[in-house]
Amino acid sequence: MRGWFDRRQWPIAAALLLLIAALAMPPVTLPRDTASYIVTFDITQSMDTEDVGLGNAPTSRLEFARAMVRETMGQLPCGSKVGWSVFTGQRTLLLMMPAEVCGNFDALLSSLNEIDGRMRWTNWSRIAEGGIYSAVRTAHDVGSNTAVIFITDGQEAPPVLPSNDRVREIAEGKVHGWLIGVGGDQPVNIPKTDANGNRIGFWRADEVIQVPTVPGKPTTAESHEELSQLRGQYLASVAERIGFGYRRLLNPASLTSAMRDPRLTHREPAKTDLKWCPALLALLLLTWRFFPGLRSAWRSWVAKPEPSIMGRVSPSNIHSG
Repeated sequence: MRGWFDRRQWPIAAALLLLIAALAMPPVTLPRDTASYIVTFDITQSMDTEDVGLGNAPTSRLEFARAMVRETMGQLPCGSKVGWSVFTGQRTLLLMMPAEVCGNFDALLSSLNEIDGRMRWTNWSRIAEGGIYSAVRTAHDVGSNTAVIFITDGQEAPPVLPSNDRVREIAEGKVHGWLIGVGGDQPVNIPKTDANGNRIGFWRADEVIQVPTVPGKPTTAESHEELSQLRGQYLASVAERIGFGYRRLLNPASLTSAMRDPRLTHREPAKTDLKWCPALLALLLLTWRFFPGLRSAWRSWVAKPEPSIMGRVSPSNIHSG
């Protein structure tokens, strides 16, 4: 036993104790900046449109949104909480209360993968008039400074007039959040699905309600609500009205920066894993013990004498008396 604590072996013994401490060390409760979110997915049929891509393959807006959220979850600090809800019609439905990301990561991923259009209970939608208001009300009821992340393409059915101002007022500062726009810039066909989520073709112009004309005003453009594209300007204007931010979903970084917005965070005690501290010290001790060349280089650097003042004076500057 004595040999473990001699001059050569003590780093190994100390490293072993530190590794045991790292394995047994429980999480430590420390104050830190955390956030709580309810991520709301628009699950209307326009979100089935395949005009965004994962890698080189086109995919639906909803699938793309799920993939971006999946990547973003790994970038959130421990202590952050995420929950899920879905939107269609005029309201949202809470699927999962916000849960801490590090302790419930697998459960969050499993539930995220199940969100799709088969949950849809109606084919019409009112984003500004009802959906966002419903999401805000749900977040307010959950409490704990829960923020709203509302992911949508901005298409409403039946469509509303561009001049129709039907955004419900939300008390300033009541709930913070972001509208996240997803979709392409060019109008594309909207897939049609049956009650079981099976695709049965695409919507035709005579099967959907087009933008109504305003009596006494000329029609500026032909309406094609059977096609879909990202309504980014509309979402940005709605976000400004309710005090939210707006961002287009292009990659995980665009969503991560929105969800880590300092305005959405609050300081509270959170369990923090500090196992890495004793583990790092153990690694340094083992490196010190088994790589003597590093020890020699360190000792040489520490013992290196400072040059004297005379050593820094050029002989040409020294004159004899």
